[in-house]
Parts: sequence; structure tokens; C-alpha cells
Amino acid sequence: MAQVWADSGRIGRRAMWTPFRILVAILVVAVVGAGLLYWGVGRWTPGRDRYPLQGVAVSARNGAVEWPTLRAQGVDFAYLAATGGSDRRDPSFGANWAQARATGLRYGAIHAYSLCRAASDQARLFIASVPRDNGALPPVVALDFEPGCASRPDRDVVLSELNTFLNEIEAHSGKPAILRITEPFEQAYTVSGGINRTIWLDRDWLVPAYASHPWVLWTANRRKRLRGAEETVEWTVVKPQASVEE
Repeated sequence: MAQVWADSGRIGRRAMWTPFRILVAILVVAVVGAGLLYWGVGRWTPGRDRYPLQGVAVSARNGAVEWPTLRAQGVDFAYLAATGGSDRRDPSFGANWAQARATGLRYGAIHAYSLCRAASDQARLFIASVPRDNGALPPVVALDFEPGCASRPDRDVVLSELNTFLNEIEAHSGKPAILRITEPFEQAYTVSGGINRTIWLDRDWLVPAYASHPWVLWTANRRKRLRGAEETVEWTVVKPQASVEE
């Protein structure tokens, strides 16, 4: 009789783990794991002990930004999307520029460079849109392959046009620009080896090393969640003993 009860207990326990219940358990674990990953991704930043100076890059995509709230969470500086190509203005740029300045943050402007537009036309848009401001950080030129632009000029053409653009916006800002280069763009054109400027690289969580010389700025988390921003922001750090003014 004891053996019968023991066998029936084992059968009962086996019956509990039906294929359906196993599938449900796997799904629950997956959902919980995904939630923890999402939570961790949104909160992670490199340690302040290693990178004391940290900031954000924002655009209209982030919606209305409460700049004092961001500053209270350790934001030291802000780069603001301003223009793109020869005809795109970020609708939040003016408000972000004024409010970041009023909050006491260091602030600067970003232009998204286009291979499908003439450099001089892009420079005119940037100069007309971004105030000359001695208190601003150096302007940033974001170099990436934009959707909808199939143009792939030779490297010499790209570097020549980019130099034209840089000369014009630097004369306006009074400061050497910073090149924010994605890995695919750098692999295609080796811009860091052809134009001598401060480099800004992107790679979530892992320190990037795809340029021909060391970076000064690194976007370490492109999906950082902060109070005071409706959508995730790009979290960027400055290399120790370096300055974005270099």
C-alpha cells in the first residue's frame, strides 16, 4: 500500500508539469527577464568615479524637457539637435537652447550632416538657425547614413565637402567643431583619419574603439530614462582629463 501511495505521488507531481504549464512558466520567466532588462538598460550609466563629466543629447523626439529636473539627476551638459541637411530644423531647438542655458547647464548644437545635400547649403541653414554664443560648447556634426539618402560619394569628395561645411560653421561659432561619427560611417569613409577634430563615438555599454584616434565623448547609453524627459535620452560621457573645448 505504501508503494502505491508513493507511486501515485510521483505520478501526480509529473502530471503538474504538463507541456502547457511548462510553456506558461517559460513565458513568465521571459516576460520578467525582459522587464528587468528594460529597467536595467534605462537606468545604466558609466560610473562617475571613472567619468565625472556626463550629459545628454536631446531633440524634439524627447518632447518637452524639464531642464532643472534633468540637472538635478546629474546632467552636466546638453547637446541639442538643431538642424539636419539643408532644410530641417528641430522644432524644439530654440526652447531647449534657452532653457538649458537658463538652468546653468553647458549647452551646444548638433547638425545632422547629409550626403545628399551641398555642404554650403547645410552650413547656411546651421548659421541661420544657431545663435553665435561665446558661452556655447563647440558645434557637433553628426555623421551617419540617413534613411532616404542613397548617395555614397567617394571619400575624397566627402572629406572635401565636409571641410567646406566645417570651415563655414566654425567661422560662425568661433570654435572647432566636434565630429560625432557612427561606426558604419567611419568604416566607409575613415573620417577620423582624414579630418583632425575632436571625436565623439557611439556604442551602448561598451567603450568604442573604431576611430583612428581616441575619442573625447562617448554615447554610452542611447536609451537612458530620466525624470523630466518624456522619452529616453542619449547619455554621453567625457573622457577623464579631456574637455569638449579641445
